[in-house]
Amino acid sequence: MLAVIETGGKQYIVKDGQALKIEKLEAAEGDKITFDKVLLLAAEDGSDVQIGTPYLDGVTIDAQVEMQGRSKKVRVVKYKRKVRYKRTRGHRQHFTKVKVEKVK
Repeated sequence: MLAVIETGGKQYIVKDGQALKIEKLEAAEGDKITFDKVLLLAAEDGSDVQIGTPYLDGVTIDAQVEMQGRSKKVRVVKYKRKVRYKRTRGHRQHFTKVKVEKVK
């Protein structure tokens, strides 16, 4: 089964057994989590499509937290020519890596 879920203000396409990085969730490694904001559910070949308004009732995605981490550093540079102005800042975004166990 193929599903589209919403979490952290973003939408993700998920399948059974897939691992993905999402916005940080308050959960420890090894915890089980359930996504209930399912927008779309379909078979692998694209048949039997169910679309929610906005979410599907009674459809959930079970997942397990594999890791909490931070992504690679992104450098943000501000520069103005002729006035000797240059600022460099860095940012590392927090993420949660989850493995989808079952689409119900």
